[in-house]
Amino acid sequence: MNTRQLVQGNEATALGAFYAGARFFAGYPITPSSEIAELCARDLPGLGGVYMQMEDEIASMGAIIGASLAGAKAFTATSGPGFSLMQENLGVAIIGEVPVVVVNVQRVGPSTGLATKPAQADLMQMRWGRHGDQIVVTLMPATVQECFELMVEAFNIAETYRIPVIFAPDEITAHLRETFVEPEPGSLPVRFRPKPSVPPEQYEPFGFDWGEVAPLASYGDGYRFHISSSMHDRHGNTCGSPDNAAARVAQLHSKIEEHLDDIIKTKTFDTEGCDTLIVACGAVTRAARAAAQRAEGRRVGVLQLQTIWPFPEQALLEAARTAERILVPEMNYAGQLAGEVYKRFGPEKPVIRVNRYNGSVITPADILRALD
Repeated sequence: MNTRQLVQGNEATALGAFYAGARFFAGYPITPSSEIAELCARDLPGLGGVYMQMEDEIASMGAIIGASLAGAKAFTATSGPGFSLMQENLGVAIIGEVPVVVVNVQRVGPSTGLATKPAQADLMQMRWGRHGDQIVVTLMPATVQECFELMVEAFNIAETYRIPVIFAPDEITAHLRETFVEPEPGSLPVRFRPKPSVPPEQYEPFGFDWGEVAPLASYGDGYRFHISSSMHDRHGNTCGSPDNAAARVAQLHSKIEEHLDDIIKTKTFDTEGCDTLIVACGAVTRAARAAAQRAEGRRVGVLQLQTIWPFPEQALLEAARTAERILVPEMNYAGQLAGEVYKRFGPEKPVIRVNRYNGSVITPADILRALD
């Protein structure tokens, strides 16, 4: 029977991971994500899982990559400075096609910044923070319930497409406490990575078929294969061929780009026939919805981006079809989300920025002033 509980966002994130079958966590405590590590330390051993506190975030990424290759659903949790340290090994997970989930609870920077205050300033780092051609998936919740449900989805996407997935609540959502109902076991779909159906001598861990995903054997299951950070062929062997490199990079992109309907998640609120569209993510979505409900004399809709990357272009175009202008409130200085919206419209529709970057939340009043 489902029971209603008063739960914190970080707690719901950990519970979502457990529900999805995650049984390995490696991390280094850092505000404002530390509650996730604490809950994993307390609860994972009782679930038959493993908790490891590492010496730093670089090692944490290495540990979850290794655990995933051994067959475990694995994840870590950090915040801005730690996420910066994870980038090189996150690139290893991308080129090695290793399914892991990385939680980045966003806070104010640069550097230590305001360690306990909220921000949404890591959007571009999450997209482009690693070197080389790459594509990533990033999910961002706005409620405690979404912390749970989107965390389950993060593992589903990671396992289905053999990719690292970034889960990026802002500090407000991570530390918010509100009513939460944990779904019954089996009521939410839980996916597992495809396993090879051929004998070990025929196994190709890195198939190049366009838009498809090669099955992933686990170390210890009788399949021997090589994974490294170098460009490799379909057998995992280092290969410097230009043709191979081109096929490899294209495959890393195509297996995501060919399945955007499965990966991209958005929510719309009163967007049909709206003359003003508010595009928001994370906790700012809550202020956007409140402002839209209070706006007088205008038809205001809200598009919530639950998937930040790949950017939900088609959902934006559809939601903005009748809008005369678009408002983008976000907790950063440069307008990282607004820039993506502007790319889709240029001067065709005014894109109005509402930015807050002092560690405090954007309020409905801030948005209403911009609507005047």
